[in-house]
Amino acid sequence: MKSFKRLAMTAMVGSALLLGACGAGGGAESNGEQLSGTVKVDGSSTVAPIAEAINEEYAGVQPDVKVSIGVSGSGGGFEKFIAGETDLSNASRPIKDEEKTSLEEAGIDFTEFKVANDGLSVVVNKENDWVEEMTMEDLRKLWLEDGKTKKWSDINPEWPDEEVKFYSPGTDSGTYDFFHEEVLEEKDMVRQNIQLSEDDNVLVTGVTGDKNAIGFFGYAHYLANKDQLKVVKIDGVEPTNESVESGDYPLSRPLFVYAKNESMKNNEAAYDYMKYTLENAGAMAEAVGYVSLQEDMYKEALKKLEGLKK
Repeated sequence: MKSFKRLAMTAMVGSALLLGACGAGGGAESNGEQLSGTVKVDGSSTVAPIAEAINEEYAGVQPDVKVSIGVSGSGGGFEKFIAGETDLSNASRPIKDEEKTSLEEAGIDFTEFKVANDGLSVVVNKENDWVEEMTMEDLRKLWLEDGKTKKWSDINPEWPDEEVKFYSPGTDSGTYDFFHEEVLEEKDMVRQNIQLSEDDNVLVTGVTGDKNAIGFFGYAHYLANKDQLKVVKIDGVEPTNESVESGDYPLSRPLFVYAKNESMKNNEAAYDYMKYTLENAGAMAEAVGYVSLQEDMYKEALKKLEGLKK
């Protein structure tokens, strides 16, 4: 995470200059108003680098606002959001219908904010000299549970007759959900030779430590570890800022922050932090390895947020 923060600090300077030139505010601190209070955030490990980078800078302008950021995965974050434990919920997938229903039953109104784009990255060990690209069908065949031990030769007879070791985000992760829906078409994931973890660093370590390993996680985590990993092209397309923004990369996806409407209206610190997030999410997304939205989308999001105060 430290490498993300160093990049973010550099990007924030440029962002601040741009916002100043455009006449955009930076929350209460732009008026010299110092706030105090607490903001509770939880959710996606994929969104966490953006949130952590923003939080480090926000602490410099509002030192008396204490922001806690948990990483329980998108699903775990929504559970806490539903329980009323958090003001904001980070997610690497859209909220599910059953989660919406639970929030409605709990009397919690919320607003969805898209903050960046990501390209879920499939990676293999650096010493893997046989896999350069895979099709979506190859991925599906490799990762689907069929009661058999998977070997590389199952996908291509010219590949080694060696068992594949799988590394996947845990089931509370939005990244897991996205892969489960988009690649596996909601069928069961392989159960043998697999390690699941909500901690992307565990997945990186696993893939770097085994020549026969394959894993997946957010684009930022690949970029932060690209010297140790080899990314796999999907349907001939490599995840890059350009291919993710255009949607040409098959595993492109949006990243979200869900805000509790009551917190935005009654918790001035939470509102100010969310405003600061939207004003700086583009710069922070690019700094930590994701892809920013178009500027007008952030402006629209700020208008939507302002409407929650009324």
